[in-house]
Amino acid sequence: MDRKRRSLLSRREIEGLIAEGANLFIIDQLVIKADSWIPYHPGGEKAIQYMVGRDATQEVTALHSAEVKKRIERYCIGKIEGRWKNFLPPVQGGRYRKITNKAPDEYEINDIAFPSGSSDSSLLDNAESRNRRYEGVFSNSESTCSSTGKDDEMAHLNSLTREKISLDLDKYPGLDPAVQDQIVFKYRLLDERVKAEGLYQCNYWAYMIELCRSSFLFVGMLLCLRWGWYALSGICMGVLWHQLVFVAHDAGHMGITHNYHTDTVIGILIADFMGGLSIGWWKRSHNVHHIVTNSPEHDPDVQYLPLLAVSHRFFCSLRSSYYGRIMEYDSIAKSLIKFQKYMYYPIMVFGRLNLYRLSWEYLLGGRASRKGPASWYRYLEMVGQVFFWTWYGYGILYHIPSNWGRFTFFMVSHMVVAPLHVQITLSHFAMSTADLGPQESFPQKMLRTTMDIDCPQWLDFFHGGLQFQAIHHLFPRIPRHNLRRTQKLVQEFCIDVEIPYALYGFVDGNKQVISRLGEVSRQAAILAKCQEVLASSAGTTHCE
Repeated sequence: MDRKRRSLLSRREIEGLIAEGANLFIIDQLVIKADSWIPYHPGGEKAIQYMVGRDATQEVTALHSAEVKKRIERYCIGKIEGRWKNFLPPVQGGRYRKITNKAPDEYEINDIAFPSGSSDSSLLDNAESRNRRYEGVFSNSESTCSSTGKDDEMAHLNSLTREKISLDLDKYPGLDPAVQDQIVFKYRLLDERVKAEGLYQCNYWAYMIELCRSSFLFVGMLLCLRWGWYALSGICMGVLWHQLVFVAHDAGHMGITHNYHTDTVIGILIADFMGGLSIGWWKRSHNVHHIVTNSPEHDPDVQYLPLLAVSHRFFCSLRSSYYGRIMEYDSIAKSLIKFQKYMYYPIMVFGRLNLYRLSWEYLLGGRASRKGPASWYRYLEMVGQVFFWTWYGYGILYHIPSNWGRFTFFMVSHMVVAPLHVQITLSHFAMSTADLGPQESFPQKMLRTTMDIDCPQWLDFFHGGLQFQAIHHLFPRIPRHNLRRTQKLVQEFCIDVEIPYALYGFVDGNKQVISRLGEVSRQAAILAKCQEVLASSAGTTHCE
């Protein structure tokens, strides 16, 4: 294909290139080929793979600076004309036709793009005429369950999936191109307004207050240790970690200096050296979370089997496209999910221990970047891990004179951070996990899958900006100290485009999460009953 022909690529040509293994996505009408850059991408290869075949303009703009976005354009291989209709990325199960395939152009398999197997069309026979417009949405979400070979057992779950999608289609703006384009247009205007009001500018005086608060907690921890008050010392240590996570989160999103290398080093010094957690692991998974928010198959931040399930779709033993493995809904998961609304807070109490495991799996398991600008951070992080366990494990725990004192300090310091883990999960666990397909716009999906927590301004230090998760998902690089001011603009935007803005108090938000976990537990019990009936009737009875 000569240069002149490559300057304008058709939808069919782009599909064919993706079918041959190319990683192509669209930014501002430009076709970007990321194959050579994927191994060097500081945010991990998965973040790019989830944008293949899509118009990723909004995602790239939200997560990257203007300078980085300009550099991405170096990988442009052509351009498109008109509105781009998103394909389903291959990593999410999208199937693509090679150019040699002479299938009719009018049949666009990726307009629906079944993840695997064939959809259970019988579930749609009685759908209302309005829902027939979104048949691809229903089929896409149901096909994962029906492909397990247990169609009878999955019929009830598929009906639940259809019900959840219908509820979202009724509650949120339609998926018509004109409607979604208008939402994107007004979202861009909102972004320009945010820039004009200086909300991307960091308030460094706020971090001076953060530094004073953290220093006070660290000194308090050391003094209590010296006086033998191990429980109180552990409280100071836990609260210090609680506060430092907020700064590490800011740095991970380049929300402090807006310089990738500077903010990454800040994040490593805080997360690895002071907290024993890998900022690289967190950024790799968190970037994906911001792209495929609340998707049971794809978002690692909602994949907690066998301990927790926030959607009935986990009962299908879904394959995690992020981890590349099946999340088995086995006998252990079935036993634990029954009691998950009671186990939620105990799990959050010990959540930090799991983060240590994930950090070391990332650093030692070959998942950390080994090429490009982020390659040397892996070694700095490993130094940070050794440093942390030296000062925390040897410098503190080892020198506490009694085993009971060591146990008390260790347990209290890790349990005190439980409110942080609750805050992290609070904004998503109770929100929609339905998949409305690749045509849903970025801003609508973020607002549909994320809630904000209402709290007085004087409590902002406790929530650390995580109470503004919906706003943060729309504008990840806005410094958290500016999120409260941004909230008013986002609320006006939501009213304008008629997207509901989910806002709950901290207590009510917790009630929503517990209610969701209880609902999923009841669905698990219904499925178990269905399976018992099917087993007793030799598979001839259907669960309805």
